[in-house]
Amino acid sequence: MKLDRELVLYVVFGAFTFLVNIVTYFLFQSVMGINYLVSNVLAWFFSVLFAYITNRTWVFESKSPEILKEMSLFFGGRIFSGVVDTVLMYLFIDVLVLGNTFSKIVVQIIVIVLNYVFSKLIVFKD
Repeated sequence: MKLDRELVLYVVFGAFTFLVNIVTYFLFQSVMGINYLVSNVLAWFFSVLFAYITNRTWVFESKSPEILKEMSLFFGGRIFSGVVDTVLMYLFIDVLVLGNTFSKIVVQIIVIVLNYVFSKLIVFKD
């Protein structure tokens, strides 16, 4: 039953993390006029910070006393997915010439799946 609860909470907080990423991205990119790749990195940072707090506290309910190790693993994995995120954004927008909004949404869905697998297998394992 724990996996079902974890998965539901991961999806719920993943949706909030997705919103943090999307809103931050479009705030920097559209409102402030910052380059889309720089906006993507900034959105990544804010969403990763939000994701760590929610994943540790509510999704995986980590009680590990090794918080620095856990945080390093979490952010390390997110750096990998952040690079994947930025490379895919570049490929979708500059190479394949797909729309900005479409690209951001599709890339975020791919990254959410990567992040769940990494968190479950590496960071918050039982």
